[in-house]
This record gives sequence, structure tokens and C-alpha cells, in this order.
Amino acid sequence: MAATADHSTTGASAPAYYVSTPIYYVNDRPHLGHAYTTVAGDVLTRWHRQRGEKVWYLTGTDEHGQKIMRTADANGVSPQEWCDKLVEEAWKPLWRHLEIANDDFIRTTEERHTARVQEFVQDLFDKGEIYKGGYSGPYCVGCEEYKLPNELLDGATEDEKLCPIHKRPVEWLEEENYFFRLSAYTEKLLEFYAENPGFIAPESARNEVLRFVEQGLQDLSISRSTFNWGVPLPWDEKHVLYVWVDALQNYITAAGYGSDPERFAELWPASVHLVGKDILRFHAVIWPAMLMAAGLPLPKRVVANGWLMVGGEKMSKSNLTGIAPTDLTSHFGVDAYRYYFLRAIPFGTDGSFSWEDFTARYTSELANDFGNLASRVAAMVGKYFDGVLPAATAAGDAEQAVADGLAKAVAVADAKIGEELDFAGGLAAIFEFVKQVNGYLTEQEPWKVAKDDSAQGQARLATILYTAAESLRATAVLLNPVMPSTAEKLWTSLGAEAAGLGALAAQTIGTAADWGRLPVGATVTKGEILFPRLEEKPTA
Repeated sequence: MAATADHSTTGASAPAYYVSTPIYYVNDRPHLGHAYTTVAGDVLTRWHRQRGEKVWYLTGTDEHGQKIMRTADANGVSPQEWCDKLVEEAWKPLWRHLEIANDDFIRTTEERHTARVQEFVQDLFDKGEIYKGGYSGPYCVGCEEYKLPNELLDGATEDEKLCPIHKRPVEWLEEENYFFRLSAYTEKLLEFYAENPGFIAPESARNEVLRFVEQGLQDLSISRSTFNWGVPLPWDEKHVLYVWVDALQNYITAAGYGSDPERFAELWPASVHLVGKDILRFHAVIWPAMLMAAGLPLPKRVVANGWLMVGGEKMSKSNLTGIAPTDLTSHFGVDAYRYYFLRAIPFGTDGSFSWEDFTARYTSELANDFGNLASRVAAMVGKYFDGVLPAATAAGDAEQAVADGLAKAVAVADAKIGEELDFAGGLAAIFEFVKQVNGYLTEQEPWKVAKDDSAQGQARLATILYTAAESLRATAVLLNPVMPSTAEKLWTSLGAEAAGLGALAAQTIGTAADWGRLPVGATVTKGEILFPRLEEKPTA
């Protein structure tokens, strides 16, 4: 991860394709659930970069609130010291490890954020959108959210009630607060949803939000006076801003709101907010209402991914099911990790992680289908043509079928990944093409054709191997957003850049299906195995 990576994505012209992850709460180290959303955003933005578009990818950390304060106190440090330690020792290093190419990393304790947040809420206060009142009710510190009584689960005693997400007792809070007039936006939000049916995805998430808003919204408590770890209200410093109202604004403060109007005009509104389904209401109800009140454009899409499950439970530290991503990358490798979760779990639905399923997909799809194809082709070009890619001069219907299969794979993958955020569907299309190429080699039997020393036989052999190598060229382009290191190794093995085709990052999705781009005469080498045989599963 490069916190301020320069992808030449900003400028003074066309709007950028702006994708954000949630900013993650730093009460603990990241687990698979956090990495799942971040990898998805990375693949999405890499895909759009490979379309040749301007892209801006934002992630970061949420560092205020009661939960952070309590965690820091339990560890004998200040909240700021705790946040600094976790961000620098856990969160940023993991994103670098997973090759997350974000363009910015926002921390809500940074002045560039807090100063703009105060300006934002002061503006709402001056407009009469915020008023003073009192509130009492059940509060989940884990969610940092007041809960409605009908949402709670029964606890161990008659009086104990549990948060439905964290399965931990809620607390009863009574305090003087400031409120945002959220109730005034019920009809405005419903009208907006009707006019913008694609604003919330998937459909199940949209339906959930509609049902919630149709019941009528209550005004939102936006301040806390019982603790002080947060952004002070500029007009009443006895109160700190409710952590969610603070956190949601990262999407605009990082984009230049209140500090860089030209940059803000280029980046905002965001193209896609990626969120977990448990924080959907904050992003699809509260955030749009706040933006409406401020007179700012609303994001174009809010897409909720499902939960990663282990043993039927949502993956989280509080449920003791949190798994460190490095537990898996140390065994399967980073690229296989990036591939697996987007291939195995349809984005937007809950999915169970299984070590056995990961192993099976690694072996079947990555090692056997893809890795073995790359190895076989390089070995045969080396054996039969001294590693120099020959020209295809005897193409026929079989080769045309492969070219047609590639065109279909590119079109489907581009629609699925680039537009629908159906990563599993897009990867399925790419690997269907990989299977087709394997089938083509099985049918054409180049190892038998090689025994024919005639000019006709050698021309046929050259055509078969060029077809296979050209198919791998396109596959490297399509898989670069998902498995960048592996795709780069394949690109190097094919000799594409050295032969004049250029760097892999410069290849566009739109030209991936243009048949015949791999230059004849390229030096094809058999590099390291892309997906080595797995060792035994490590034991705890």
C-alpha cells in the first residue's frame, strides 16, 4: 500500500472514479473481514485504472469514540498513542502486504479531517439543522450506536439485553445531547431512492433500507457529553461529536472539502462507497441526509458486502472468530488470497471461509488450470522454438474459436467486475477462458504435431503455440487487477514488454481482446512456478 501513491489519477479535467472503503475502527488489529472489503475496492479501482480511467481510492481508520477510549485505557496508554501504534504497526503494513494501491489513507485524528468536520457541523448548526435536547436509551459501545428496543436480543437475565451484532450486553445511557433533524429527511430520502434505484446495492440491501426509512426516521443524537475522546463541537466544547457523524465525513474531508475546491470538484461525489452490511444504514440513510442538509451532492452508489462467516458466526474479534490475513497469505500467498475471497464468495452475500475450499480452488483453478497452462506453453516454446515466439501462419476454426472465447471473456468480465461489482462472475468468465485454452491444447496435441518435420507441420505447431501464448497475454491483462504479482511474472515470462508491447500496467482492458498483440519473436522463458505445490496445512 502507498498512502499517497501517485497513479496520475487527479488533474483539472474529467472526474475521477472515486472508490472508498469504510474507515476501520482501530480498537484491534485487522482481520479477514476488513481485508475482504479493502481487496475488493483495490481490485475494482485497479480494473478501472486498467480501463485507462482516472481513479482515486481511499481507505483509512476511524479513531474516535468510547470504544477506542476504553481500549486504550485497558492497555495503559492514551487514545492517541493507541491509535498511532495500531495504524503504524498493524493497519498500514497489512495493506502494503496485500498490495493495496490506495491513493490516500485518512485518519480521523488528523487535523485535515477534524478542522473540516467542525466547519461542516457548524454550518448545519447555523442552518438550524441541529438542536439541543436530551436522550436516554440502550447503547452498544461496540457499534457506537443507540439501539431500538425491538432490535435487541434477550440476555442471560430478564433485564439483560444484547446487541444483535456483537451479542454483548448494551448499556443504558442518559445524557444531554445535540440532535440532527434526521426526521425531516424521511420523504426526501424516499424520493431520492425512487429516482436513483441503483443508489443502494445489492437489491436486498436496498429493500432493507427502504423498509427502515418508510417506518419514519427519528432525529439523530450527534454529540456525547459523558466522555471527551472525539471532535469537540465548535459551539459547545463540553460535547464531542458522535463518532459516526465524525467518521462519515472522511469521504469528503480526504477529497478536499473545505480545503481544495478544485480537487473536491474533481473527486466528489464518490462513485462507490463500499461498506459492510452492518453499517449500511449509516451510509445509505444518515450520510445522504447530512449531505442534503449541507447542500452537497450525494455519492453515486453505496454497495454493501456480506459478512465472512466462521462456524456460522460473523467474523469479528469480539466473537473470537477473527483470523489474521497473514495466517492465510503465509500458506497460500498474497495473490491467491486476493483471488480466493472474490472468486468464492459472491460480493454482497454472506459467505463462509473454509480452509478446505481455499485449498481445493488453489489446486484446481490456480495451480492446475492457470499455473500449469503458463508453464506448459513456456516449456513448449522453449523446446520447439528455442524460446522465440513463432508466427501463426496456419490458423483455422480452432484458433478463431479461441479468439472468440477471449472476446466473450473480456466483455463479460468487464461488465461483471467494472460495472456490477460481481467479482465472482467476472473471475468465472476469465477462468472459463483459461479452461478453453487448456482444452484447445489437449485437442490440438502440439507435442504430437511437433513430430511432423514438414513445413506444414511446423507451421501448424507454431500456430498452436502462438495461440496459446497470445491467450496468456490477454489473461495476464485481465488478472492484473486481481493478482498483480502473478500477472507481472507471466508478462515477463512471455517477453511482452521486452518485445515492445510495453508495461503490463499500460495495457487496457479494452484492448485485451485485440487478437495478435503479442509480438512475434518475443523471448518466452519458463520462469518460476506461479502457484507452487502447497505444503501441509499449518497447525495452531
